Amino acid sequence: MSTPPAASAIELRRATVADAAALANLHASEIDEGFLVALGGPFLRRIYRRAVLSSRAFAIAAVDGERVVGFVAAAEETRAFYREFLSRDAIVAGLVALPRIARSPRRVWETLRYGVRDDGDDLPDAEIFAVAVDPSQRGVGVGGRLVVAALDELEARGIVGARVVAAAGNGAALRMYRGAGFRNRATIEVHRDVPQEVLVWP
Repeated sequence: MSTPPAASAIELRRATVADAAALANLHASEIDEGFLVALGGPFLRRIYRRAVLSSRAFAIAAVDGERVVGFVAAAEETRAFYREFLSRDAIVAGLVALPRIARSPRRVWETLRYGVRDDGDDLPDAEIFAVAVDPSQRGVGVGGRLVVAALDELEARGIVGARVVAAAGNGAALRMYRGAGFRNRATIEVHRDVPQEVLVWP
């Protein structure tokens, strides 16, 4: 097995529509928590296509040569991004995911409710909603670099706070976010009986 390149050898760049499939594939293979992955690859491609097209969201890709080996996706305001996705992509995304939606309507509703609800809490509107790194590049700091790059982009957009939600048992992800300056704020259940930690930055 080859040794992964140092994190500094991996280039970070803004993701484009051409990267949507690679981002979706990484999400499908490396993020097993949450419900989006259960909706399948075509649905994930639609949501990442919208993330790179939206003025309210963005994705940053980590590339080794021409290959996407990691990414981070974030939204300036989660509710606004989900509303945009629903208004522009819901029909196509819903059709490609219909069999899976029909099998788990409650979890679909829970996911959508999280994305569009306003609970009146004091959490930042901006959110890092996905980070994934190819297994061949783990342990060299690529994930941490992606998170910092996303925070830098949010700051460049004039955004002074962000949140992220991670599974309560995902110690590696929680350490990565804390290392980037996030701190624990609350424990929630987007899906019933699945505890998740909400972390906020700064």
